[in-house]
Amino acid sequence: MLLKYNIILASNSPRRKELLAGLDIPFEVKTLPDIDESFPENLPGLEIPVYIAKVKADAYRQFLDEKNLLITADTIVWLDNKVYGKPVDAADAFSMLKALSGKTHEVITGVCLTSKDKQVVFSAVSKVKFADLEDSEIQYYVEKYKPYDKAGSYGVQEWIGYIGVESLEGSFYNVMGLPVRMLYQHLKQF
Repeated sequence: MLLKYNIILASNSPRRKELLAGLDIPFEVKTLPDIDESFPENLPGLEIPVYIAKVKADAYRQFLDEKNLLITADTIVWLDNKVYGKPVDAADAFSMLKALSGKTHEVITGVCLTSKDKQVVFSAVSKVKFADLEDSEIQYYVEKYKPYDKAGSYGVQEWIGYIGVESLEGSFYNVMGLPVRMLYQHLKQF
């Protein structure tokens, strides 16, 4: 049923590309530069990634025709009523991981499916409990893996996930950046 659409993933994330490819659904990747990913300060954490996913989708609307189905997404890490997005540099990455160390945080991904005349949005929340990380472990990870394109400064599928994640409640793939089971269900219903 999805073959009636040309599916477009609007993301530079290699993890999102890999996860969507795992569904064995043909798609192409298109990205636009300089989409404003800011959000209103008073927005609750659960609504932030959905808001940004919709903003991304709106930037592409003018390019969509009847055959296109656009997928946009945004992921944040949420701890103590604070958003942990992508770090700006090594010091910021270190600081974020230090804040997450020994605590349970939420990873929230908002997804927006958009066609010329329809839009569906949904979100997924996963809870991740980090062990107490030593400064040397954080420093090693930041220097070796350079997690500057990752919300919260970490990739759960990388070394830090192996040694740092004590438990995970919810979708592992959501923590990677795309809740693929939920996405598949929504695509089938679209």
